Amino acid sequence: MAIKELTSGNPFKLIFLFMMPIFFGNVFQQVYNLVDTLVVGRAIGLEALGAVGACMPMIFLVISFIFASTQGFTIVTAQKFGARDYAMMRKSVCASFVLCSILTVVLTFLSAPYTRQILVFLRTPDDILSYAESYLFIMFAGIFATIFYNLSSNIIRALGDSQTPLYFLIFASFMNIFMDLLFVLKFHWGIKGVGWATVVAQGISTVLCLVYMFVKFPVLRVKKQDWNVSLDFYLEHLKIGIPMGFQMSVLTIGIIAVQYVLNGLGSIAVAAFTTAVRVEQLFSQTFLALGAAIATYTAQNFGAKKPARIKNGAKSAFYMVIIISAICFIILHFFGGSIVSLFMTTVNIEVVNLAEQYLDIVAMSLFFLGSLLVYRNILQGMGSVVIPLMSGVSELIARGIGAFILGHYLGYFGICLSTPLAWIMGALVLYLGYLLSIRQIKKQLS
Repeated sequence: MAIKELTSGNPFKLIFLFMMPIFFGNVFQQVYNLVDTLVVGRAIGLEALGAVGACMPMIFLVISFIFASTQGFTIVTAQKFGARDYAMMRKSVCASFVLCSILTVVLTFLSAPYTRQILVFLRTPDDILSYAESYLFIMFAGIFATIFYNLSSNIIRALGDSQTPLYFLIFASFMNIFMDLLFVLKFHWGIKGVGWATVVAQGISTVLCLVYMFVKFPVLRVKKQDWNVSLDFYLEHLKIGIPMGFQMSVLTIGIIAVQYVLNGLGSIAVAAFTTAVRVEQLFSQTFLALGAAIATYTAQNFGAKKPARIKNGAKSAFYMVIIISAICFIILHFFGGSIVSLFMTTVNIEVVNLAEQYLDIVAMSLFFLGSLLVYRNILQGMGSVVIPLMSGVSELIARGIGAFILGHYLGYFGICLSTPLAWIMGALVLYLGYLLSIRQIKKQLS
């Protein structure tokens, strides 16, 4: 797959074709997570499965920050590529590697030494605390693999190649499953083997991705002078990347708050909500892929100083949101209960009914999720960080209101409303911000 400029051609077709490999990668990642959970539960036991689950909120928090930050750094790369300023594009790659090296040191020393304290603070049950500590420490100690795996994938996407990261994701996933079986069944490392499997698989995939990137794309082959990066250029990357990382962290905190309130409603409500969210995540992968595609499209056209193409791309993405939302609504509304039942060995009618209630509410609100992800990524592709961060804060507030206030008065139904409430508030802020930003850019370039 060659690098591809998204600064000419039909916006709808370009965005759609760029989106599809990302979508398949996201779905494959979801399927892999299910397989990985199955391996842990059956090969080690319920305690290990519970320990991995207890670690997920913190792991998701850190990974969300890493993915968003590295994506933010490579938005600058995409902008320089769109402007055909290949010298500055290579400097952007070098700046991203330096910043990610610093990020690795900071995150490792802020997390790994305090693994046990973090788990105790999260009220991890005593019977799985030691398992969770072993697993989470390895994940934090190997955080470098996650950072550079995401960075290399995002650099390739910045150059218009969304297929190659899919291939490396598939390779990493199969490698992870193989390492799981090797370390757990052959070497008998238990839950530590599960952690090392993830780190080793991502590490190998990172090396292969970097080798492929510099061999396949001559334009990325950095020279000695490319490492001479000014402080202002570093700050340009940080100005986009770090707020994006914090924004994702804020959203994750909101989700953890909902889980905290939900835990007080009993195991049936928790099981129903957890299962329904898993189904929702499968259907939201299309919107996430669309958001990633429009971010690269926008960044390249912003660098090429083509605001009209950005606006046309936004319209194309909006039409896609309408179509995808309608399809998802039909499937979730009429077949949501059947899909939920697939996740159960023994079908519990009460759990299915509660899960259907959540999915019906979500099905009517997916349009706002799609709009939110489209306009957030457009703004970030143009280098805007303040408005997306404000949107993240508004989502956190709305989700908190839904969980703590509506959840108090309306119970499970109120908690279900917290998700669309957050999407609507976030989408409103982002859409108004998009209208303001696109007008300002037109004035600047006219």
